[in-house]
Amino acid sequence: MQQLAPIALFVYNRPDHTRRTLIHLQKNVLADESRLYIFCDSAKTDADREKVEQVRQLAKETTGFKSVKVILRDHNLGLAESIISGVTQLVYEYGKVIVFEDDLLSSPYTLEYFNEGLARYANQEKVMHIGAYMYNLKDEELPESFFYRAASSWGWATWARSWNHFEPDIDKLIAQFDTLSIIRFSIEGKMNFWRQVQEFKAGKNNSWAIRWYASIFLKGGLTLNPSRSLINNIGHDGTGVHSNKERMYDVHISQQPVKKFPDVIEEDEKAYNAIKNFLAHRKGSLLQRAVRFVKQRMG
Repeated sequence: MQQLAPIALFVYNRPDHTRRTLIHLQKNVLADESRLYIFCDSAKTDADREKVEQVRQLAKETTGFKSVKVILRDHNLGLAESIISGVTQLVYEYGKVIVFEDDLLSSPYTLEYFNEGLARYANQEKVMHIGAYMYNLKDEELPESFFYRAASSWGWATWARSWNHFEPDIDKLIAQFDTLSIIRFSIEGKMNFWRQVQEFKAGKNNSWAIRWYASIFLKGGLTLNPSRSLINNIGHDGTGVHSNKERMYDVHISQQPVKKFPDVIEEDEKAYNAIKNFLAHRKGSLLQRAVRFVKQRMG
């Protein structure tokens, strides 16, 4: 049997989220055969120090995997640099990696899905990324898994051959876009991906994920995704450094393994349209948006 991919878990200062993420990971089929690397960033401020220490203690006590290695950063890298350096380290050593952050609850079959996808498409250059999160899509007739252009960063996996194409330089990425590709990149304007690129350029965000998606998109790459989400992000509760308080991306985690994978290496048109439809309507009516805005402010 092919060697399983190592799991990289990136944590910082949220002990409760980290604990829940680890509990779900431990319940995965293949957890006890998988190597877990926990990357613990260092405190950015004195106010963060106590929670950072709690997370580090939790990491050191973690069991249930083939091996657990805890990497303690001695200065604050921030999420982007932490992920880029950790992923680079593991793909260099193993040729592939599965990536989690501290606020992602997984299905018992998430690791199985990742490893199956990594093995199945190992030599398909066009397949560059495997995502485990999926929006709450209404289309009941979608295949169990499909190819799509955009890369979700809420639980993902990749190969060294793909990560070699990661371009961190935003100016080099922007230079390769024209008007038509910006529209395609932004799912016909239904998602703010291009705004994220511009905000990174302006220093308003430090997203590694938007640069990774742009790198994949510009190479003509595809991402593998499940039609029923194998991940739920619990970070949208106001505790995250990079996230707002919102519920529109909450999903029920699938409790079924993914058994069917696409044979044809091209974007699934039906899935693309289902995602585009979800994105177009995800924020609801003007009244629903106003109510949510008020709740967030009172939150």
